Amino acid sequence: MHVTLSATLAANQDIERRRRAGQRVLHLAFGEAGLPVHPALRARLADASGNNGYGQVAGSPALREAAAGYWTRRGLPTDPDLVVSGPGSKSLLFGVLLAIGADGPADIVLPMPSWVSYAAQAEIIGVRPIMVPAPPGEGGVPDPDLVASAVLHARAQGRTVRSLLVTLPDNPTGRLARPSTIRRLAQIARDLDLVIISDEIYRDLVHDPVAEYLSPAEVAPERTIITSGLSKSLAVGGWRIGMARLSHTPAGWALRDRLLAVASEIWSSPAAPVQHAAAYALTEPAEIVQRVNESRRLHGLVARAVADRFTKAGASVHAPQGGFYLYPEISGFESAAELAHTLIEQHGVGVLPGSAFGDNPRAPRVRVATSLLYGDTPDQRLTTLHADDPLTLPWVAESLIHLESALTDLTAARQPSQRRIGVLKPAHAVR
Repeated sequence: MHVTLSATLAANQDIERRRRAGQRVLHLAFGEAGLPVHPALRARLADASGNNGYGQVAGSPALREAAAGYWTRRGLPTDPDLVVSGPGSKSLLFGVLLAIGADGPADIVLPMPSWVSYAAQAEIIGVRPIMVPAPPGEGGVPDPDLVASAVLHARAQGRTVRSLLVTLPDNPTGRLARPSTIRRLAQIARDLDLVIISDEIYRDLVHDPVAEYLSPAEVAPERTIITSGLSKSLAVGGWRIGMARLSHTPAGWALRDRLLAVASEIWSSPAAPVQHAAAYALTEPAEIVQRVNESRRLHGLVARAVADRFTKAGASVHAPQGGFYLYPEISGFESAAELAHTLIEQHGVGVLPGSAFGDNPRAPRVRVATSLLYGDTPDQRLTTLHADDPLTLPWVAESLIHLESALTDLTAARQPSQRRIGVLKPAHAVR
């Protein structure tokens, strides 16, 4: 097993070290929601601070009822007893992998690129990921046209393959898979008897509130597990709370038992005060709905503004559709690592190379996270959240100017070498 510190956490630590040393770095490498906690959630956390018992492994009845209501309002009727809570969706994803492979490691199909922890978690438990490129222009899903052949090839080699994973919308690309793609993928999962793990932690941050969103649980309810949480939509990543929704089938109930057994030996139960606050949030009172709507608007505005700067500099990038990510490609570099290294060392812009997400390391693509551009203090971030035009606020505008200047200098510095090597191959967006 060769697992290193998560690339996102390592990059965050490196940038903080550089800043403490006096280096000016534009932090575009860490996917934290970048906003203050809503006062109502802080109040409920404080109210429950005396709750110091372990509680139920699956989570409190109030939290599971609230989570079931959350999914039911999204067209997915949910039995509270098929909801399992944990200390973040990341922990739940790991627990689900362990539970699926209860009788031996079972390999998983992942989209390429995909969030850094999926492949790392698989490797920890001896599971080999099968990386399948996302369809052109999409992200977060393995291309349905390629999944069947990849799985059948792996099985012909004696590998056990039991699951595939999707992220809706996606990290690192910021793209949302088309409903037609989800339907095709669901049918392939049925044909190949694969469990679908659907990471929907960014669901409420799709920039267009009327965009067509299709969860695999709507078209393949018998084989879909959903994981979610409040880290992104309500900016409580440090509170560590997540929920999993299992299928209402005998297989779903059996998986629940195995997941609870795993959870009982790893995290015992989520923190009781956090559960209390999360249960309130998941009932979606008006003040929480408003905060999520404001956050969605801000994330979309800033992500699109950053994408515009990359496009202006000649990068190939699809417009972000959800969360606070984009995934540009800049020609003229030998690798993603070279591009990321050049950006931080010569231009003071911290990003992550696409290779950290399982992408082709020779493809000069990087993951850009925009959510730490909202300000350095809680007051600045709250002002940014409520501003009519957040892009004109001094601290946001200054960051955008820094980025545009860096990209202009980057492009200018590459032009002589480009002339020496001749015409470059066209840049491609997410593949």
